[in-house]
Amino acid sequence: MSRARADEEEYWHSSKFRAFTFDDEDDELSQLKESKRAVNSLRDIVDDDDDDDLERVSWSGEPVGSISWSIKETASSSPSSLEGRDSSLQKGSSSYAAFPKQVSSYSLSSLFKGRNKLPSFQSLSDALSDTGVKNYAPELRRPKAEYKDYSSDWSPKDTVRRMQRGKVCSLERFRSLQDKLVLLDEAVAGHDGNVITAVLIFLKRTLRREILFRELEVRQVALCHLIHFLKETGEQKLLLDLLRFLDRTEEVALSQYREHLNIQDVEKRREFLKGCIGLPFSAEDTSHIQDHYTLLERQIIIEANDRHLETAGQSEIFRKYPRKASILNMPLVTTLFYSCFYHYTEAEGTFSSPTNLKKTFKIPDKQYVLTALAARAKLRAWDDVDALFTTKNWLGYTKKKAPIGFHRVVEILQRNNAPVQVLQEYVRLVEDVETRLNLATKYKCHDVVIETYRDLKDRIQLTAYKCKVERGSAEEEKINSILNNMQIRWKN
Repeated sequence: MSRARADEEEYWHSSKFRAFTFDDEDDELSQLKESKRAVNSLRDIVDDDDDDDLERVSWSGEPVGSISWSIKETASSSPSSLEGRDSSLQKGSSSYAAFPKQVSSYSLSSLFKGRNKLPSFQSLSDALSDTGVKNYAPELRRPKAEYKDYSSDWSPKDTVRRMQRGKVCSLERFRSLQDKLVLLDEAVAGHDGNVITAVLIFLKRTLRREILFRELEVRQVALCHLIHFLKETGEQKLLLDLLRFLDRTEEVALSQYREHLNIQDVEKRREFLKGCIGLPFSAEDTSHIQDHYTLLERQIIIEANDRHLETAGQSEIFRKYPRKASILNMPLVTTLFYSCFYHYTEAEGTFSSPTNLKKTFKIPDKQYVLTALAARAKLRAWDDVDALFTTKNWLGYTKKKAPIGFHRVVEILQRNNAPVQVLQEYVRLVEDVETRLNLATKYKCHDVVIETYRDLKDRIQLTAYKCKVERGSAEEEKINSILNNMQIRWKN
């Protein structure tokens, strides 16, 4: 008993640490040496081969935070260890008995490596399931660095940086208005649209609308992001409230007008468009809304009449060319093409007349000619095509004139498989000589090429073109006749 007390007194009066003096080396080298000694001491503890040097675990003698201390803390958290400690205290023992090594049969290094030394154990989980062992097994916790992503100590700037790198960051810690605004400003300064949108979603969820709108009014970049986000997600009510707060009346009207796209019933859409005419649009937009309403109203009338004619079989053009789709909700150009295809000869007083559509919606001449030419050429109505470009002057003379250029007329006619005679007539009307030759050569309008070389008095090109026509054809005879004409003064 006296020997035990003497050992205890010697322990309490002894120390593992040196006393502080001003001569200590407080530099990186001394810290490195100290760290090396700590690592070496840890290696001694977890080394399985050196059984004699392994210290026994005791109630005292180990600094708090050491590995041995963690083992005892883990063991003390289990009921069996608590019972053992209570029983030892009742016996008046001043310290725990040393853990016998043959009971545990595995070392710390085997735990860290995930294996054990007993041949009967298959895995670490099997070893820990043993009642005699798991009481003293250390708790293998995740490193603190892994919990850093979920730390609540990140500043707004650090949070934004981590979000830019794709890290998971909780924004719930930013509770005050000032912190939230700083977070938003940092996100805008980072120039990352995804981060800005994520922060805006968080603010939209945690702030009242009035406060959010007021703060965004002075942050135009974030405001533009939110407006675009609301348009993309279809949050129409919140978007309208925001635009009204900003006093953007025209944008409010346009946002309301976009709702017609979600209305499938034609009559309901017509009534909706009628109500949109009174919204505070600009003068130009008001005209477009009025035209949209008028066009839909006109399409409803045309659709009902043509459906009746097609069903009854009273119209030859509907029997020969059945309709492929309804005219409802079609654009103005499509409606004009439809009218030129099925109702070209109707009087101007009817709603389905092409000239009525042109006058009502103020369609430009170029657009009207292009659309009418495509429709009539598809029907191979060449007389209508000819009449489309024929004009009379005040003396009664006729002349062909095209506001779109005859080279475009030729291309449209060729796409609709117009005969060569029709193509040649309009190729001759192309004013630019080089363009005319290219079109005539491309579409094999031989007469136009021969006549153009004759007018240019280019004997060499005409002789070369003779090789491109068929032997004994009318074109070859025409070329020979021109080459033998002694009255032509050739340039080469």
